[in-house]
This record gives sequence, structure tokens and C-alpha cells, in this order.
Amino acid sequence: MPQLHLPATLEQLAVVNSFLETNVPAAFRAQLPNVELAAEELLVNVFSYAYPEGSEGMAEVGLREVSFDGRAMLCFTVKDWGAPFDPFAEAPAPDLSLDTESRPIGGLGVFLIRSVTAHQAYSREGDANIIDVYFALPERE
Repeated sequence: MPQLHLPATLEQLAVVNSFLETNVPAAFRAQLPNVELAAEELLVNVFSYAYPEGSEGMAEVGLREVSFDGRAMLCFTVKDWGAPFDPFAEAPAPDLSLDTESRPIGGLGVFLIRSVTAHQAYSREGDANIIDVYFALPERE
């Protein structure tokens, strides 16, 4: 499984995108924009909120091909050692009934991730948050 360890800073997003461009398997290339979207949404939150202001933290991302419910999937993993936080359980649901001018900035990340992934999972292992998001092979026409 290709992995990348990096400082938890917003400047690392370009490094992550290069990692994804290089390591997303050919069968899942059509999913690359969705993987990049999920990666950015997850990592901006980790880089912005996982560690106390003024402290330095680390993050780890990885890719692996798995079989999930009998289907080939690409799993993108984000790991950090910050405060415990399950975005799929703790992030508030956005109010999609509001027009764009009335809606607060932010808050759509988990909604977007759920819309482009087949499955999402969070776990806390020791002092680490681990988020796995799964992408299905594109449907053949």
C-alpha cells in the first residue's frame, strides 16, 4: 500500500495531490477527481483542527485496493494523531434548504465526501484517528 507521511499543514495539499496522481491505480483513474476532493476535504479539517494552535502535527495518507461487499474498491486512508474526532458522526449536517447567500461558509465537506464515496469509516486506534473512504470502480456502460 503506498503511503505518505507529511506535516499537517495546508501547504501539503499539493504534495498529496501529486501522491494521488502517481498512485491511484489505472482501474480507478476515473475516480481521481473524487479521491482528490475527499482528500482535500478530510485533510483541510485535519490540518486546521486536529492539533492545538501553535503545535506541529503529522498526518499519513494511504491507498489500497480492497474487496468490499464483493466489489473492487479503492480505499483512501487519512491518519492523524490529533484530538479524537469522527467527522461522520460529529460533523453537523448542512441545511441544504438554505440558498447559497443564507448558508454559512463551510460545513459541506462530509456531505460532499458521502456523495462521491461508496462507504466511509472512522476508527480510533490508540492515539490515532483513522478515516477510510471507499471508491467503487466506475460503472461500465
